[in-house]
Amino acid sequence: MQDTPHAAELIDAVTAFLRDTAIPSLSGRPAFDARVAANVLDIVARELRLAPAAHAAEHERLRALLGSDGTQAEQNQRLCEGIASGRIDAATPGLAAHLWAVTLAKLAVDQPGYSSYRQIVDPVETLP
Repeated sequence: MQDTPHAAELIDAVTAFLRDTAIPSLSGRPAFDARVAANVLDIVARELRLAPAAHAAEHERLRALLGSDGTQAEQNQRLCEGIASGRIDAATPGLAAHLWAVTLAKLAVDQPGYSSYRQIVDPVETLP
């Protein structure tokens, strides 16, 4: 069992240091590199927080969609093969919802500020 602070909290602390202390005192290429590093740490922290639930949900959807079990990698391989062979297509019940959910889960980690993503997950917040 992991005691606090957890990995994501440690990453948040380093990110805050970079943004609040280091970056304001830097200029040019070092400032740019520090901003890139802070953004990378943000992605890693979101992945630590969000990926376990997203992967579990994806695995369950794959089981339901394919009617079989296996590792998530095996299930994704079966899905790709089914799509490539034409056995699974846009008319397959659950496929579009699964692909949409996977896309949104990836955006939540990689680009949660992406405007189209924000409109989908928080439509009330984006209304004029």
